[in-house]
Amino acid sequence: MSLFKARDWWSTILGEKEEFDQGCLCVADVDNSGSGQDKVIVGSYMGYLRIFNPHPVKPGDEVQPEDLLLEVQLREPILQVAVGKFVSGTEGLHLAVLHCRKLCVYAVSGTLGNVEHGNQYQIKLMYEHNLQRTACNMTYGPFGGVKGRDLICIQSMDGMLMLFEQESYAFGRFLPGFLLPGPLAYSSRTDSFITVSSCQQVESYKYQVLAFATDADERRDTEQQKLSSGKRLAVDWVLNIGEQALDICVVSFNQGVSSVFVLGERNFFCLKDNGQIRFMKKLDYSPSCFIPYCSVQEGTINTLIANHSKMLNVYQDVTLKWATQLPHIPVSVKVANFQDLKGVIITLSDDGHLQCSYLGTDPSLFQAPKVDSREINYEEMNAEMKELQKIIREATKTQDILPESEKQRDVTVTAEVSPDLDEESQAIDSEVKVEAVPSVTVKITIQSRVTAQKPSLAVCVQAPLAVTCDQFVFDDLEPDSSETVVLSVFLKENCPPSELEGNCMVSYNIPTDLNPEGIPRVAQCNFSLPLRLICFPAQPSKAANHKLTIDTNKPPISFVTIFPDFVDPSEGDQANALGFQFLTGSKTTLLASKTSQRYRIQSDQLEDLWLITKELTHRLEEHFKKQNCKDFACTFSGSIPLQEYFELIDRHFELRLNAEKFQELLSERAVQFRAIERRLLTRFKDKTPAPLQHLDTLLEGTFREVIALADAAEENQANMFQAFAKLKSATHLVIMLISLWQKLSTDQVAILEATFLPLAEDTQELGWEETVDAAVSYLLRTCLSKSSKEQALTLSSQLSMPKDTSRLKKNITLFCDRLAKGGRLSLSTDSATQQAAVMPGGCATIPESDLEERTVIPGSTAMFSSSRQITKQDSKP
Repeated sequence: MSLFKARDWWSTILGEKEEFDQGCLCVADVDNSGSGQDKVIVGSYMGYLRIFNPHPVKPGDEVQPEDLLLEVQLREPILQVAVGKFVSGTEGLHLAVLHCRKLCVYAVSGTLGNVEHGNQYQIKLMYEHNLQRTACNMTYGPFGGVKGRDLICIQSMDGMLMLFEQESYAFGRFLPGFLLPGPLAYSSRTDSFITVSSCQQVESYKYQVLAFATDADERRDTEQQKLSSGKRLAVDWVLNIGEQALDICVVSFNQGVSSVFVLGERNFFCLKDNGQIRFMKKLDYSPSCFIPYCSVQEGTINTLIANHSKMLNVYQDVTLKWATQLPHIPVSVKVANFQDLKGVIITLSDDGHLQCSYLGTDPSLFQAPKVDSREINYEEMNAEMKELQKIIREATKTQDILPESEKQRDVTVTAEVSPDLDEESQAIDSEVKVEAVPSVTVKITIQSRVTAQKPSLAVCVQAPLAVTCDQFVFDDLEPDSSETVVLSVFLKENCPPSELEGNCMVSYNIPTDLNPEGIPRVAQCNFSLPLRLICFPAQPSKAANHKLTIDTNKPPISFVTIFPDFVDPSEGDQANALGFQFLTGSKTTLLASKTSQRYRIQSDQLEDLWLITKELTHRLEEHFKKQNCKDFACTFSGSIPLQEYFELIDRHFELRLNAEKFQELLSERAVQFRAIERRLLTRFKDKTPAPLQHLDTLLEGTFREVIALADAAEENQANMFQAFAKLKSATHLVIMLISLWQKLSTDQVAILEATFLPLAEDTQELGWEETVDAAVSYLLRTCLSKSSKEQALTLSSQLSMPKDTSRLKKNITLFCDRLAKGGRLSLSTDSATQQAAVMPGGCATIPESDLEERTVIPGSTAMFSSSRQITKQDSKP
């Protein structure tokens, strides 16, 4: 039995599939019994009105039939219920029920029963008001200081306050600057209405100001209103709380002081009568409802606040005094007094769970038996302690955040790529300008060892690749069952991809005893696509603009062996040149040296070298791994093609600048178009027609400009997508060349990829240039720094689109320079200290000003190597 769990005194479920909200619960002696015992009044959106008088024989008993005093269906949704002195000529309590377009006031009365069925209760309609506007909520009180009766104020959905003096309608006023309705409360001490506007401000309006303001029935925002009698509605005081409010409550437990409580989405405010903050409490949860209920200590107020974690917290001002667990999320909470128990907490959930509970616990008569004493074996305890410490040390050695993967997973997913292309292409809506776009079949199998609920499969490939279907939903998987799907992958956009890889992800739920709905789990796998999907064999080309040479430590392998899908077997071992024709139109040539251990890749486009270079190194590694050769290695001793790489960066950045310009021009033309529309509408509405003065011609011309700018922006967006794909391919190539050049480890290559490839997609808000510049600058100031002065420099915490790419290019050049002089990539905090020992003594420190002022000579190629360098003019190996 938990001390911090609300004790169920009485509870019931209201109806079936009914909905309830904040104003649907009220407690009061609605039948004027005079006993001081409250009744629970509940209204629902289905139109049912229920009145309960809970009195269980013992706490936790089931609800008895006589507990329900009254149940009636009013045919219209009930927005709010309230009890007050709403009928003239009597000070008895009556029930007010607010509907969408009607306000009804009822008298609740009971008749003593002479048989075992008990007393009979009924409601009688005293009067009703038909509303001209859709209601939102209401409040009541002695408006204007009247004695012995309560008036009602209703707030409509369009911001009108409608005031009723019991059986008659008094007046209506529109709130200034209204957008959406908020909570509404009345303060009798200051005779004012308090609400929270859409501007996230608490606003107070005096009743006298409302009464003498301009009538709301007149048209607003017109010259007639300015000239009509009455004063303009002015706010008494305003407080900006910076968030939307869930509820407002005005209480006065002390005759001299009243407080205004406002429950926000993340904060709890207590205000004075004049709008000054008495105190506020920042909440670390999402609240659902609240109620201030008493003052235990003078000068303080106790408040109940419920949240969406099914917790009910008790605060004394800002101090948390108690917390208790509820069985549901309440949308309304009240405190009531019954004959058998005072201070009962009444909560109502949105699905009709009504509960009366109290705090604390019931006394328990259980006493734990005494444990037999025994002698302690210290040797066994020491041995057990050593064993546990050993286990703890082994567990703390790994720094991984995620737990180690299970040896045998509950659900496994595998992907099998067909070795051959589809005989009949499955490509859909491809933009590639060839007769038949090839496609390849991928067979995905899901195997389950246990029951898997709601399994769904998502297949993802990087654009410009696409799949015929990327989402699959299955029925629940039984133990030792499997599901298989078949799909095809093809090239959709007219540009080569940067990666030939895909990913399969299966999400499912595993049910447990404690959670029948299941615990969410994910299983995934990757698959590689064949090179034939994006290119086909072609005649080798002798001339090319870009050339790279990869050195190996083993004799060259015949292309018939490592590229059997691109070489005709009839050529035998004589084939030392291979051509790859991409579907997008470009061509790449691969050459193998007959005398040295080198391979050359050449193409007219730098980005086209990447996939062929990657495929070459991968197939060479696989070939020598099958030969049980463990010392095979590829190296690169040429120059890093930074200048060509910078041209791709400039092209991509230029398109981003164009996108900004198009956006600004579109915004300007749209503003102009709307202004012309307003002028034309004004002319058309005039009773006396006036000449258009060529406004229609101007409107048509502006419309054509908007359409032309939209088409140009769309074309620029497509070009930017292709430029980013080329930039990613070139970035992959530069990363590979740097790793082969400096012989980087796997961890260092991962740091390099995280630095230069941080984004899967490129947007105007967060682009590739500023993200990479920040990452490279961080490495230059940490692991690649040369002095404490560089480490002390602070980086900007906000990323924004730069004016140009000069700084980025300087940083990348300096980054390669530091690597060439012995720098090593590391994310450890003491990397700078280790770096000073690694740097050779002959390396001069590069001043920080070089980062800002040094320029790159146009047309030159940066070189960072001490051995033989291969340039564009080198001959064929």
